[in-house]
Amino acid sequence: MDPSPNTRPPLTTYEALAKMIDHSLVRPELTDEQVAAGCDLAKRYQVASVSVRPCDVDLAVRLLGGTGVAVGTVAGFPHGSTTTAVKLYEIRDVLRRGAKEVDMVLNIAKLLSRQFQYVETELLQAAEECHKQGALLKVIFENAYLTDELKIIACRICGRAEVDFVKTSTAFAASGYTVEDLKLMRAHTPQHIGVKAAGGVRTLEKALEVYALGCSRFGATATAGILDAWKARLHETAGRAAS
Repeated sequence: MDPSPNTRPPLTTYEALAKMIDHSLVRPELTDEQVAAGCDLAKRYQVASVSVRPCDVDLAVRLLGGTGVAVGTVAGFPHGSTTTAVKLYEIRDVLRRGAKEVDMVLNIAKLLSRQFQYVETELLQAAEECHKQGALLKVIFENAYLTDELKIIACRICGRAEVDFVKTSTAFAASGYTVEDLKLMRAHTPQHIGVKAAGGVRTLEKALEVYALGCSRFGATATAGILDAWKARLHETAGRAAS
């Protein structure tokens, strides 16, 4: 359970920040060699997970087995417009291949159309598929297209569906996470459900900011830069304490 953002203690270890990172490898132009290099980076930096395209799950599972880095992937990506049956097939397929986390885009069009029962039924089924295989479900809202009212409704639906995380965005829309959205999502999502920021966490300062706002995960492509800066800051802090 995440404490209130106002009461979160500061991060003090390398692992505490590294295990917030889902290293993102979902851009359409990435080659197999680039995905493999990204998996190697994730292993060296010991992040929480990699998030790869569904076609790369087999490769990532092979490269990351036994490393402590989870293999994650996506479903209904990036627009959430596929039918529930297709999303459930995607989830079953990637879980069978060894994925342990799924970032699924909710049906944006149905949410905008106020077809809330449709959205909730889909998320209930997706959560069930993931949980019976011991996997996590992260639900992507794509906040760039939503009003605050609809974001709050989506948070409540996710709470009833017992998903594991709510996530701001895919990073493929007009904008990514905002401070205001993270505050809203943390305030309206049950505390046992995590909040994930995506689309714009590229520096250590931004990583620490989203932590302070209540996030327990964030997506990043600038993983090495963030964690190298974090190591340097921890070393500097330790040096000051010793002097």
